[in-house]
Amino acid sequence: MKSGSRLKSLRPTTAKVREALFNILRRKIENACFLDLYAGTGAVGIEALKQGASEVTFVEASRSSADEISKALSKFRFTVRARVITKKVLSFIEWAETNRTTFDIIFLDPPYHTEEVLQVLSEIGRLNILRDHGLVIAEHFVKKQLPLEVNNLQKVRDYNYGDTVLSFYGKIKKERQ
Repeated sequence: MKSGSRLKSLRPTTAKVREALFNILRRKIENACFLDLYAGTGAVGIEALKQGASEVTFVEASRSSADEISKALSKFRFTVRARVITKKVLSFIEWAETNRTTFDIIFLDPPYHTEEVLQVLSEIGRLNILRDHGLVIAEHFVKKQLPLEVNNLQKVRDYNYGDTVLSFYGKIKKERQ
């Protein structure tokens, strides 16, 4: 069964890292528009809804994983505050820019042993989908060092949890003329 093998290949954000993430975001999550890229099981986005996000957009390329997220949203009665998009992340980011869709918090958890984290951070920094005081959080393997600046994004802080790092980025503030 293909969907079973896909689900086995997922590497969900651990409960410990998820709990730490939402402790850090505690003051920012209420009424936030949250984007969960590489949503996988949907656990991070669902937790954002539980913690008070006004809406969450889940982006997942796998149809079977997207269907599982939709089932979980129905179970928790979050379907009104959520949407699940079955699309590749870079395509979605371009779509969001074209449609002037912006977010307060963008969480991305791409496959650890690829360069996708850098590609996606670069596109988010280049395009205008992050609101002015928003945050981008990239979950990545501890051995992958992310740059201090990526286009219009500047690293605010790293949080280490074993083999996992959460790198927080904000928009670079423009000097007033």
